[in-house]
Amino acid sequence: MPRLSSWEISDEFWAKVEPLVPARAGRKAGGRYRRAVGGGRKALAPRRIFEAVVYVLRTGCQWKALSKARYGSASSVHKYFQQWHAAGFFEALWRAGLAEYDELEGIAWRWQSLDGSMVKAPLAREAVGPNPTDRGKKWEQAQPAGGRPWRPAVAHRRRGQ
Repeated sequence: MPRLSSWEISDEFWAKVEPLVPARAGRKAGGRYRRAVGGGRKALAPRRIFEAVVYVLRTGCQWKALSKARYGSASSVHKYFQQWHAAGFFEALWRAGLAEYDELEGIAWRWQSLDGSMVKAPLAREAVGPNPTDRGKKWEQAQPAGGRPWRPAVAHRRRGQ
């Protein structure tokens, strides 16, 4: 079997993912549909959409940077991504993966924990220095030689004055 890139989907993996893919909205199961003449582009294949989503998630590229030749329209792929997210596809995929891993290797559920932080590190400023976007701000600049420091004409003014 040839080695696949980390974003390519094997047939074996797709066989596990395909049953979880949400049905297209407005379609009956097993129905046969034909586009009207001039009715727009053909719908993208679910496997192609899934490969494009995995590619974006693995590489970190922007949606608009997707290869149109390989994956189709980036806006269509993103639209399907949003629909699948709303339908709970990715959560179902995560659950199925956890269940399969638990069967194969076993997960010590008693010892699992989740840790996260969304605050600034309090000691980071001393360790790494000032933020690059703050360098060169007015308060850090030296006064021009020979000039007096600038002060506003009115020290403080209230609204309505």
